[in-house]
Amino acid sequence: SLEQIKILHNRFKQLSHNDDVLRKDDLNTLPDLASNPIRSQIVAAFFDRRNFQREGEGSVQEIGFEEFLTVMSYFRAPSVHMTEEQREEIRRTKLRFLFNMHDTDNDGTITLEEYKHVVEELLSKSGSLGRETAKGIADAAMLEVASISVGRMGPDEIYEGITFEHFVK
Repeated sequence: SLEQIKILHNRFKQLSHNDDVLRKDDLNTLPDLASNPIRSQIVAAFFDRRNFQREGEGSVQEIGFEEFLTVMSYFRAPSVHMTEEQREEIRRTKLRFLFNMHDTDNDGTITLEEYKHVVEELLSKSGSLGRETAKGIADAAMLEVASISVGRMGPDEIYEGITFEHFVK
């Protein structure tokens, strides 16, 4: 709604210190994100061209309000007045956004290393698990995904990673 856009514009201006562009440093210093274990992925998502709903790869150093609004729209709940088809489209769009957050090299696959990084960030910052335990959990989870995605693998086969279609499942 227009009211929501006004609220987001005010937040954009607040975050950007009344500038017309928002920079990574503006988000990196947010107290609300300071304790979030995936802060770096969240911040990177705002500057990832893949999330601007137009063609593009790589990241940018700063974004305007339009890009900010586009990225914020991924967090919006779907309307209750949508058809099943519209809900499914929004679900896939949101999943693509999440997929992009973890496919850090933009090759269309979340590799074991990318996945390990996310799991280690999430679990090691909890304080109760070390990096090695987090790594073991990531390895086991990736093996589970591999068995679901490709079925039985031979002993010499290497699972390259999770594609978007596997991620959606």
